[in-house]
Amino acid sequence: MIEFDPTQPKWVQIADVIRQRIASGALPAHSLISEVRLEQEFGVARTTVRKVTAALRKEGLITTTPGMGSFVAARPEETGN
Repeated sequence: MIEFDPTQPKWVQIADVIRQRIASGALPAHSLISEVRLEQEFGVARTTVRKVTAALRKEGLITTTPGMGSFVAARPEETGN
């Protein structure tokens, strides 16, 4: 777990961690973003994790397929576009 800064919402801090992981390649394109795993890793509720995935989806960093889950989106350099 990370040590949360009490001056910022937890979901914002978790989203920053996930962004960093995506940018560094620690979470490559098409990697599964498991809500359950994020809940356990960061010790937060499902609603907090859902705020994280909603923000990352809005930014185009992840995609969500109903019934399959959320995945890291392919970046243009990875698709050849």
